[in-house]
Amino acid sequence: MTETLLKPLKAGLIGAGIQASLTPAMHMREGAAQGLSYAYELIDLNQRGATPADLPQLLREAELKGLSGLNVTHPCKQLIIPFLDELSDEARDLGAVNTVVLKGGRRHGHNTDWWGFAESFRRGLPNADLSSAVQLGAGGAGVATAYAILSLGLRSLIVFDRETDRAETLATSMSALFPDADVRAGGDLACAMKAATGLIHATPTGMEKYPGMPLPAEMLEPRHWVAEVVYFPLETELLAEARRRGCNTLDGGGMAVFQAVGAFRLFTGREPDAARMLAHFKALTA
Repeated sequence: MTETLLKPLKAGLIGAGIQASLTPAMHMREGAAQGLSYAYELIDLNQRGATPADLPQLLREAELKGLSGLNVTHPCKQLIIPFLDELSDEARDLGAVNTVVLKGGRRHGHNTDWWGFAESFRRGLPNADLSSAVQLGAGGAGVATAYAILSLGLRSLIVFDRETDRAETLATSMSALFPDADVRAGGDLACAMKAATGLIHATPTGMEKYPGMPLPAEMLEPRHWVAEVVYFPLETELLAEARRRGCNTLDGGGMAVFQAVGAFRLFTGREPDAARMLAHFKALTA
């Protein structure tokens, strides 16, 4: 085995309440399959009694430990940006970073969340009608999914959020980035669903902590495709109901896996085996 294959690689995840994250397992399993000695640590703000105000110190610690990179999750995706040296175009457009590459004394911020959703969508709903879609949620996940679906060529997107200002802000920013698309904040969900060909769900509703449906089931029609971001559980009430009504569906697992695929590529400089990582994720969530 070559020296490169034996070289240890270290990475980590910064966020709050991340003990159940599947990201470390996905990275380490793929690293082992590629002959890497890959260690991946959780930097859990809750466990450390830390806050996002401690990000500068946590970044310095990661550099001193020789970490090649960090994944970043709630509540740090926006707050970490001032402490980075440069951003990819997508991270700058989204105003959020989920992957930091530590190299040569510099901190490079990337966003693989949007690509994760786009790649999952391309594979899982290849024949989806991209005429128009409704998106529920304009938070961190919603910014990534909106950017992804518009990058795939969606012509019209209507965004809903409990915080109407947040929906307006997302619509304005995406309109500037995708001037050929019609992106608006919505007011009448029933009316918007009547006109839409698809639904993107980007809120926590459906997670074990937040059970239930994010919209009335009767708004779902067989012509709708339905894409979910929740992956704990993979089978949300929304997806079960959508399938029962004849909709084509996409679970949130693909986004979770493909953001990790993108981060693995950035951390290691190697091409991950996406099919192998998908299979591992399915085994972890079975």
